[in-house]
Parts: sequence; C-alpha cells; structure tokens
Amino acid sequence: MENIIQQRVVEHIALAQRLTQSKLLEQIATVAVVIKKALAQGHKVMFCGNGGSAADSQHLAAEFVGRFQKERRGLSAIALTVDTSILTAVGNDYGYDHVFERQIEALGNTGDVLIGISTSGNSGNVVAAVELAKTMGIYCVGMTAAGGGKLAQLCDECLVVPDKVTARAQEMHILIGHILCELVDGE
Repeated sequence: MENIIQQRVVEHIALAQRLTQSKLLEQIATVAVVIKKALAQGHKVMFCGNGGSAADSQHLAAEFVGRFQKERRGLSAIALTVDTSILTAVGNDYGYDHVFERQIEALGNTGDVLIGISTSGNSGNVVAAVELAKTMGIYCVGMTAAGGGKLAQLCDECLVVPDKVTARAQEMHILIGHILCELVDGE
C-alpha cells in the first residue's frame, strides 16, 4: 500500500513540474485576464463537465461565488451540472448530449465565459455546449488531459494537461482552477 501511495504522490509532483515547463502557464494567464474582464463587464463564468469534472465544475463555481482566499464580493459563476430537474428533463426530452447546450441557450450571453471540463476532450454534452457557445460569442475554455480531443480544436483556449491518466489530469484541473481563482481575485 505504501508503495502505491508514494508512487501516486511522485507522479502528481512530476506532472505539476511538467506544467511549469509547458505553454500552459501562458494560457492560464490569458484565461484569467479574459475571465477578469468578462466579470468586470457584468458577464458570468459557466462551468460544465461529467462525473469528477462535474464535481470540479461545482467546486470552481463555488470558489467564484463564495470566495477563494480573500474577502470580496461574489463573482457571477454557475455550474451547469447542479440542477437535477433541468438535467433530467432535458436528458429525457432531448438526450443527454444536450443537457449543457440547452442551458447555454437559455443562460448564456455574448461576453460570457464557458469552461468545459472533459479529460478526453470528447464528452458529447460538453462539445455540444462549446459548439453552441461559440456561435453566441461566448469565450470557450477547455480543460482536458493529453491530446485534448475535440475541445482542443473548438475552444478559444484549451488547457491540455500533458498526461493521459484521468486522475492525474483531474488533480491538475483543480490546481489550474485554483490558480485562475487567485489570478481573478488579484495578487
């Protein structure tokens, strides 16, 4: 057991170090500036994803609405993963691939930011949401694992974690999300 624990910690640290040697640092800074500007202009940040990425969406939206590390007014953010009535109604009536797209249609506005989290970069409902959002003038950010999938081609910025292991990529997604929160809050 201890060998597995040590190995996973070593893998986590090694991947975090690889992030510092990639173009991700510049991309994270760019995304933070876009989010900060959107919020200052009265727009919102929307998050979506499935499974662990749904939980990450909720976590990051909560950091914006509540607070991150310092007291400030709540920032306009929403996780499109939390309303079970919408998710089940849209899933039942239109199909699960449309659960986020329909919410973008109803809630999204030009100038908003959508962050779609999908380790494969190919989750049908996240891809559909991004495709619609792009037509509405919404800035789209993907958070994926190695390869980036369809999101790498669709998004304005795709934050591709250079690892194929879902767990390691998700760990980095939260790190990246927390860095974005800190940058948006200001140094």
